[in-house]
Amino acid sequence: MVEIKTDASMDAMRVAGRVVADALAAVRAAAAPGVRLRDLDEVARAVLREAGATSPFLGYRPSFAPTPFPAVICASVNDAIVHGVPDGTRLRDGDLVSVDCGAVVDGWAGDSALSFTVGAPRPEDQRLMDTTRRALEAGIAAAVVGARIGDISHAIGSVGRAAGYGIPEDFGGHGIGRTMHEDPAVPNDGRPNRGLVLRHGLVIAIEPMFLAGGGNAYYADSDGWTLRTTDGSRAAHFEHTVAVTDDGPRVLTLP
Repeated sequence: MVEIKTDASMDAMRVAGRVVADALAAVRAAAAPGVRLRDLDEVARAVLREAGATSPFLGYRPSFAPTPFPAVICASVNDAIVHGVPDGTRLRDGDLVSVDCGAVVDGWAGDSALSFTVGAPRPEDQRLMDTTRRALEAGIAAAVVGARIGDISHAIGSVGRAAGYGIPEDFGGHGIGRTMHEDPAVPNDGRPNRGLVLRHGLVIAIEPMFLAGGGNAYYADSDGWTLRTTDGSRAAHFEHTVAVTDDGPRVLTLP
């Protein structure tokens, strides 16, 4: 069931969104050669703790997962697309890192992700990140009253396909509110003028993820969580929580 939020609820979600933005900024600032992924998780935990927020990631266990998720961020490096478990892996110069984070404040959730490189990016990594970010912007621009979910999906997919990137078909955006994952699903590719009509008060997480090799295939790592590109190519992932309003899209996870 799709829940339409009140203006007050969207304001409350904005509070959670700022906490997520702060956590992601802190994680990015801490990322450097030699830093362990679990150290980045500790950085995010400290931000959530200081804000009085809890994590919708920690202990989360969807049907596909063999164990509850053990961290407050997903940290996916190089060929990892999403759901990377922060472990003892140490970052190296040139790594492409995607970090996804959520927060719950007073019962309302926020969810956002970004990709960056450790040190100077390779040109091909910069292009991948720039294109994925541009696809997110295109998806947000399509999130207007009277449009449809398919218009968002088409906007995202058009950017990725034109650049020659792969798009994993089974993973995309979603509704968000009292829980991290709600209806509706927001695919990262699709046909325009299809799906749910967007109304004032619909809040969704829009999250393109592109695969540099051009193929769509992926596999689950041995931890049961991390999804990796089958061809070994690198991946990028950007996400914002966005409210559809009569005044246009409102991004709730900006700093």
